[in-house]
Amino acid sequence: MDPREIVARTIAYSGPSRLAGTMPGPYWNDILHMGFYYEKGDFAWHDAVGGWQERTDMWGNTWARVDRTSKGEVIHGVIEDDWRQLETLQLPDLANPANYEDVKRLCGDPANKRYRVGSLPGFPFDIARYMRRLENFLGDILLSPIEVAILLDRIEELLSAIIYQYAQAGADAVMFCEDWGTQTGLMIHPRTWRDVFKPRFRRLCGVAHQNGLRVVMHSCGKITVIIPDLVEAGIDVLQFDQPRLHGLDALARFHGQVTFWCPVDIQQTLQTHDEQLIAAEADELVAKLGGSRGGFIAGYYSDNSSIGLEEHWQDVACRAFSRYGHW
Repeated sequence: MDPREIVARTIAYSGPSRLAGTMPGPYWNDILHMGFYYEKGDFAWHDAVGGWQERTDMWGNTWARVDRTSKGEVIHGVIEDDWRQLETLQLPDLANPANYEDVKRLCGDPANKRYRVGSLPGFPFDIARYMRRLENFLGDILLSPIEVAILLDRIEELLSAIIYQYAQAGADAVMFCEDWGTQTGLMIHPRTWRDVFKPRFRRLCGVAHQNGLRVVMHSCGKITVIIPDLVEAGIDVLQFDQPRLHGLDALARFHGQVTFWCPVDIQQTLQTHDEQLIAAEADELVAKLGGSRGGFIAGYYSDNSSIGLEEHWQDVACRAFSRYGHW
């Protein structure tokens, strides 16, 4: 089997020939990440008065950072000041077919044997929270439900069109990042999440599935309480960098229903610098979440420096995962 089929079979629980993985050389990386092209403005970082850097993103939000390497934080959302700004808000033309020429080229290249995943610019909550800033938007959900619904509807419509363009270009799946958890639980009450956001997850996953695409979700934090809802809504793969935050036995209950894509836990296990513990967790992840039927993709956290980790410790995990090069 080539990498593309291995990932497809892993997600479908239909017997991949080996463990799927996204590890650096000399190991294997079965997934090709792709993104649309959009360059309609100057989104680069610029030095600002005060010694920090600022930039404006494609949505119109202003970001700032005090160093020259981090992602930074939104310091002013495009409609933060007044909900009346929603009336004149212009969303970027991200679903223009011309933005997907590189994606088509990658998908049409016979030399690319990897599973093709198109990156989404977020999901409705993730995009809206920057436009209003998180501290405002969490209150908006309860205090301004009509305006929130209008904004989320517009974002959902745009994302549906983007998903369609990825399907037309030949992608196998789409992936989005939307952090819903803290270290202890969901950011909002689960009932509110189910009322406001679950229907949007269901509709967007439906658009993807109707167009032959799988859906991959990354989320940080302890969102265990809504995993059944995410599965029901149609999420096919959950990418967690902190699987121990949920508990491996808790995740194992969903074996056969959803695929998990995880490195050895970046917060608890890798930080021990204990080779035996790291290797043992790699084996436990495969045993409890995957196996010869599928259901697990071995991950690798790409930014070691941001978590203060030497590459060696993830290499220990990769060596352990590589023992499953065949079943």
